[in-house]
Formats: sequence, structure tokens, C-alpha cells
Amino acid sequence: MIMSLSSPACFFMGNVMTVITSPSNPRITKLQHLHSARGRKKSGFFLLEGPHLLEAVLAADLHPSEVYYQPELLQRTPEGRTLLKRLLSMPDLAADHLVEVSERVIEAIGDAQSSQGVVSVLPLDIFSPAHLRERRPPALRPALLILDDIADPGNMGTILRTALAADVDAVLLTPNCVDYFSPKVVRAAAGAHMALPVELAVSWPQIAERAQEHCQGRVLLAEAGREHLYFAQDLTKPFALIIGNEAHGPSLAARHLASQTITIPLSNGVESLNAAMAAGIVLYEAVRQKQSRQK
Repeated sequence: MIMSLSSPACFFMGNVMTVITSPSNPRITKLQHLHSARGRKKSGFFLLEGPHLLEAVLAADLHPSEVYYQPELLQRTPEGRTLLKRLLSMPDLAADHLVEVSERVIEAIGDAQSSQGVVSVLPLDIFSPAHLRERRPPALRPALLILDDIADPGNMGTILRTALAADVDAVLLTPNCVDYFSPKVVRAAAGAHMALPVELAVSWPQIAERAQEHCQGRVLLAEAGREHLYFAQDLTKPFALIIGNEAHGPSLAARHLASQTITIPLSNGVESLNAAMAAGIVLYEAVRQKQSRQK
């Protein structure tokens, strides 16, 4: 079922329109509130920008509440042309849910420097961890990923994309992590929001409970300059992995929870790796070990 943001019961109100040409249109002004975490939380919706991400939404059989598109911009690429044809023929998108806009308007709605011609509005609740778990095929997933106050949206999105590719069980975000639904995180995650169970603003006592359930409290903390090498660990057995803040490293709570600190060997005076890179190295060692066991 597609919810209309222009219905009186929803956050966005106004008359049904087929073409919007002014960025000052009240409907567009309300969409711009979704650029902020506060606006997203208040409305229960967020923005998804670009053809690739909208295709990922549709492929996951998820339904946008509204789609704003600029036909000339979409027609510049084969992907955009294909998507435009699909949108115009979709029976689930009523006229007031599929809205053509001018180039000025699509640029005002979007966050990217150069618009790709389409911005979708989606309800936050369709990305709940429980909903996404129901959609995943059953599998043995040893890794539970804990992100400890990750601040950079590019790092966050890249880690989420890597976590999905490495088939982690779930990702837990501490309360001070960057907003999971910020446009930069969503773009960098490149579709991970549609498939990866992510729990938001999880307290450390809750994280400890989840780690106990998942791996009996076997919590590995990644940190440079420590004794235990990451590839010497048995990562075929269930484990939780903590990746700490980019600037300050792991929090005190993370250190208290960890049962072991692991490290990635570094040479030539390099002190540490980017958080996203470190997460990818350890998670893909787990993938390598799992595949080696299966041979």
C-alpha cells in the first residue's frame, strides 16, 4: 500500500499537482525539512536521491510514498530512461504520488551537488530491523557489527555497504553515531538500507545483551597497535566486532564490553586505518575463513 504524503492524515499537505516549477511551493518547502534529522524524525519520512537507489527500493519490493522526477535529467542516461518508463507505467503510483518538477525544484529537493533527476520519499518504518530480517534468506551469519560513535557519514555508509556485502547478521549503532538516514549516509551505503538490519541508538547495556544472545559475549574490539592479530582469530564462530570513532577511537564502554582487542598489522609508520577500511578487512577475513571451511 502506498501512503500519500499529500493526504490530510500525513505530514505533507496540499493540493494534488502534476507539475511543480517553483522551489518555494509549500509542498517542496516541507520536503526540504527532511534534509535535517529533526525533520525526518518528526515526519517519519526521509529522502532517497537518484535512479540507482530508487531501483534498489523497487527491486526490494518496497514502495515509495512519493516520487519527484525531472524527465529531461532522467533521460540523459540509459538507467534514467529505463526508470522513467517504469515509473510512468507503475499502477501503484497514483498521479498525486508521482510528481514532475522543474530542474530548479529537483535541485532544491535533493542534497547532491548534481541532481540525477529523481528524489523519492519513503517512510522510515519500512526499514525497521524486524521487517528487514523477515525478508532475508536464512543463513549462518557469524558477525554482529557494533559501530561506536561513528561520526563521518561517508564512513558510515561505506561500512554499511561492506557489512551487507559480507552478510553480517546485524549492525548496532550507538546513540552518538551519525544519523543513519542522512542523505550522505544513504548515498554512500548504496542500497544497504533496503536489506541490512540496523538497530539505531542502542545503549551499551542493550548492546551487551545482544552480544550475549548472538555470541555468548565474544566481543572483539578493533584497535591499532595491539597484540592479537585479527586473522589469528576463529571468525567462523559467532562474534561481535566493535569499530570505534574515527578521531577518538573506542569509547570506555566499548573497552569494558570487549572480551579481546584485535589489531591489523601496520607498516611504515602508519598509525591507524580508516574506520571503514578496518571494518572491511576484519569482516572479509571472516568471509574468507567461512568459505575456506566450506571447501
